[in-house]
Amino acid sequence: MLVSVTVIPALAARVLSGSADRFSKPLCLPVIDWLAGLLSKAIIGYAVLSVRKRSIGVVLVVVIMLASIGTAVRLMPKLDYLPDGNANFLFGRILVPAGYSMDETLRIAEKMEASAKPLWSKEIDADGPPKIERFFFVAFSGGAFAGASAADASRVAELRPVLMRPVFSEPGARAFVFQASLFGRSVGGSRSIRINLTGPNLENILPVTTALSEKLDNAFPATDGNQLRVIPSLNAGVPQIRVSPRPEVLARIGMTAREFSTAIDLFNDGIKLIEVPIGGQLVDLVATGARAAKLSLEELRALPIVTRSGEQLRVDQIADVDIVNAPGSLNRLNGSQVLRIQMRPIEQIALEDAIATIENDILPEIRELAQSQNVSVEVSGAASALNAAWSAMQFNVLIAFGVIFLLLVILLRSFFLPGIIMLAVPVAAAGGILGLAIINLFLRQSLDMLTMLGFVILTGVVVNNAILMVEQASLHIREDKMNAQDAIIEATQNRIRPIFMSTLTSLFGLIPLVVFPGAGSELYRGIGTVVFGGLALSTVATLFIVPPLLSLAAPALRAAARPAEKLELDKPI
Repeated sequence: MLVSVTVIPALAARVLSGSADRFSKPLCLPVIDWLAGLLSKAIIGYAVLSVRKRSIGVVLVVVIMLASIGTAVRLMPKLDYLPDGNANFLFGRILVPAGYSMDETLRIAEKMEASAKPLWSKEIDADGPPKIERFFFVAFSGGAFAGASAADASRVAELRPVLMRPVFSEPGARAFVFQASLFGRSVGGSRSIRINLTGPNLENILPVTTALSEKLDNAFPATDGNQLRVIPSLNAGVPQIRVSPRPEVLARIGMTAREFSTAIDLFNDGIKLIEVPIGGQLVDLVATGARAAKLSLEELRALPIVTRSGEQLRVDQIADVDIVNAPGSLNRLNGSQVLRIQMRPIEQIALEDAIATIENDILPEIRELAQSQNVSVEVSGAASALNAAWSAMQFNVLIAFGVIFLLLVILLRSFFLPGIIMLAVPVAAAGGILGLAIINLFLRQSLDMLTMLGFVILTGVVVNNAILMVEQASLHIREDKMNAQDAIIEATQNRIRPIFMSTLTSLFGLIPLVVFPGAGSELYRGIGTVVFGGLALSTVATLFIVPPLLSLAAPALRAAARPAEKLELDKPI
């Protein structure tokens, strides 16, 4: 803007100087000039008709607005949170059934390696998966993880089934493979849906988790590429010895649960008694059993426990000693135990659709079971982030709309004229949604939060053409002393060329964002598509909306055209 009001006039004074005859015969573009002439005549003819016969113009305005609203509602795409980006890295987590040995886990991981090895060790088929540039896997007790990158970074997602297929052929084994996301560090990236199952203990939570996992598997089959994981894994259990004291026995012998556990620790891990200074350092003095860490199950049951009365009892007389299959880790949420089900739907399923399926079709039945088990169910992750971001984005659009409206009220000294100008915004929104619908015929482009920024941008951009027309009509009334109807028609005729010139340059500048592939294209394609579609449709619609509505607002237009009264400083205020 600064350059346009300083540098451009100075250069134009030199470039445009000289005889005006050289501008009387511009370069002729046969087809384009003919089409442009027809369009210009049609717009001017409509402006004359709608201004002279206001009812026709008003009916058309109503039709345009209703069509815009209908288009937006009918073609509104489903919401997504954020695109994953196209980072050239796949990371896979392999989960094996409980009790699998290290060798068995290694064998499953080697099957994944064997499936991927042909893609880096020999020539590959051009129609098959891309060549692998780097690959690794690490096996450990309870599972394994692997990673791969492709020689062609744009095709790295095609390696996912290559890594997952050999794992699914193993009974009970699962694979969770995802492409590294630019916006999410956790497994699943920015499209990860988490369901928290919180309860008093695992015995209550496990049946709910099992039922929910089965329903999610049926609704989002792993064979289609959907990925499901339970944290901590239900398959990662390890055998543990559990000592459960009997409360009635403890009460009878006058011993607390803490005292009982301390007595067992004395024979097992040991108890720190005191710190003894030796050689200038404090050394822990620990009392422990002679066979600590070597006790068999029978020896543990036979450990002597001395009560306060001096009576000696065996451990199995006071508590139940069992071997159980317990999880390797326990997670807690607000003090209660929690299991998390983490799901990542395939890219072809919008996050909004996946959340709606979970909330409406799956969780109602699960919540009945959860209530009977005193378990609470909560959807979080990208699901909760999507709701929060969608609400914030709607609020941002409303704030932008309100700020622009108030600014126009100040500049035009009218409430009615800014209302006419702001009608371009819903038309632009419909154009942005229409643009997304068209691009989805060829490429998948969801309405994610980056794409939503395009609607915020449109709010401030599409009003410019209407502002030009209103200001031009006001100028004709003020400077040329025209009546309101002639001023509106003249303003429409004068503004057609600059409106289309500025719009076409903007649209052609947006084409690379919309159609050109490449690194990061999924990040900015949505914004480019929304701005392209909204700007194109709103430009045409503005030329049909503004003239008839300005004719209805002729008094407000004449008031806005009056010059502001000058303040005489020599008179007291």
